[in-house]
Amino acid sequence: MFMSFFQSAEQKEYIQKLEAAIKSFSGRSENLDESKDFPFENIQELKDFGYPKLTLAKEYGGNGGSLYDFLLSQEKIAEYCGPTALGIGWHVGTVLSLTEKRPWEKEVMDELFDEVSKGALINTAASEAGTGSPTRGGRPETTAIKKGNQWVLNGRKTFTTLSPVLDIFLVTAWVPHDEQLGTFLVHRNIKGISIEETWDMISMQGTGSHDLVLNEVILPDKYYVMQSKPGKKKPESWLLHIPACYIGIAMAARNYAVEFAKTYSPNSLPGPIRDLPNVQRMIGEIELELSEARHFLYSVAEKWETQTENHDELSKELGAVKLSVVNKSISIVDKAMRVVGAKSLQRTNPLQRYYRDVRAGLHNPPMDDATITMLAKAALY
Repeated sequence: MFMSFFQSAEQKEYIQKLEAAIKSFSGRSENLDESKDFPFENIQELKDFGYPKLTLAKEYGGNGGSLYDFLLSQEKIAEYCGPTALGIGWHVGTVLSLTEKRPWEKEVMDELFDEVSKGALINTAASEAGTGSPTRGGRPETTAIKKGNQWVLNGRKTFTTLSPVLDIFLVTAWVPHDEQLGTFLVHRNIKGISIEETWDMISMQGTGSHDLVLNEVILPDKYYVMQSKPGKKKPESWLLHIPACYIGIAMAARNYAVEFAKTYSPNSLPGPIRDLPNVQRMIGEIELELSEARHFLYSVAEKWETQTENHDELSKELGAVKLSVVNKSISIVDKAMRVVGAKSLQRTNPLQRYYRDVRAGLHNPPMDDATITMLAKAALY
């Protein structure tokens, strides 16, 4: 049994109810991976449970959940289906960020939150093929041109996670009128919006991260919701949902390997392979890495919530958590496969899927090299 990271009985009860609602996810994962389909049933069951409203403020009909609540939930969902967890995490995290900051005009902010309370799913569409990750600072090729009291958007966005079910896109675009980057609220059902199914990956296929195409999309002025201000960007703690997802996948691999070690008994041995010193060593290393990763993740999340005066200092920890937890997750899955042996490579074995899915974390922001450089500069200058 692992050390509990619950902060309250209510938190524990919520996760237990969530787990009961998502147990069917694991039974669908193999077929979803093979068919390259999107987990429509999983998302609907999460909506039925009310999970997309976890971090929505109570005044808008949400749960008012915290960052810590969010991470516990993401880890648990990922145990049952990594792509579903990562996908829904972008929505729930975006809602958390907007709820905390309230960065737009109140009229549009209230409109968005009302739509989320009624079931709308949202995500930011920022990545582009020509610019790479938006965290690298490239200027988007998507443009927003002012025409009277309206805006006309044209462009293509990549990696638009949850695209098969998104209702609202927060689109970043270059605004020549202002000579800066802007964010626009775009509803799925307006003219000029289409999804091109380009997502074809060996890992996290179920996130449905296809291309969003904008062709002469006309928006009223009020949906130009935010201008990017020059200078250092504030850290985004909600992005900790990324390492929470990957440690959840690692936990699933750990559970499989432990159960295998307890029950697999080849006729060359008097009992199960759990009695072998090399298997015990591998399982012990898995337990250590899991414990280290989860302590780092949840301790930083707790400090972020309780030590608001230290956010500037803690911001370095956010990237460090992502780097450390994702790389430990990869190591844990690798060790689990070593315990299970060649059987772990069978297409019907979930470990080979965990192995592919967990490596996707290396390509989610922030990137390892950027984090290492940031930590080095913080120490040297």
